[in-house]
Amino acid sequence: MSYKGKHSPEIYVNEPMALYVTKSSGSLFNNLFGSNAKQVAAMTDFDMLQLTRSGLPKHLLLSLAKRISLTIQEFADIMHISERTLQRYDDDAIIKTEYAEKAVELARLYTRGEEVFGSLDKFKTWMKTPLHVFKGETPVSLLDSSVGFDMVFKELGRIEHGVFA
Repeated sequence: MSYKGKHSPEIYVNEPMALYVTKSSGSLFNNLFGSNAKQVAAMTDFDMLQLTRSGLPKHLLLSLAKRISLTIQEFADIMHISERTLQRYDDDAIIKTEYAEKAVELARLYTRGEEVFGSLDKFKTWMKTPLHVFKGETPVSLLDSSVGFDMVFKELGRIEHGVFA
């Protein structure tokens, strides 16, 4: 008997259809950049990319700093800009791309921390607590470099999965 006779070509696998939904990154702006960001509530990742490339207004950056309880000095240190230079910008002035990119990374980190800790306030407290895993430094003090951001993100992953070093 031939191969065609043994196998029917009409056999199909019936599986439930899956729906994959990605979170809108606009919620990141709404939650962490404050009420001034209502116009970006429905942003896609590509919209956020374009916004980051074009820079962010100073008032959004300061709104983020306030929402995550950073002083202007702490925020300026993370952004690699002097506090005085940051203060000189007008509120509606567009801040350079590299600062916008850092702000988006901060917003992502704090969004992730809120997910892991279940509360933004608990995460903000953790960020300002000296930790043994970071050789006695606070997590927020590590955010002046991309390596520091990675270290904090990795530690959040360990906490989420119950792995304590």
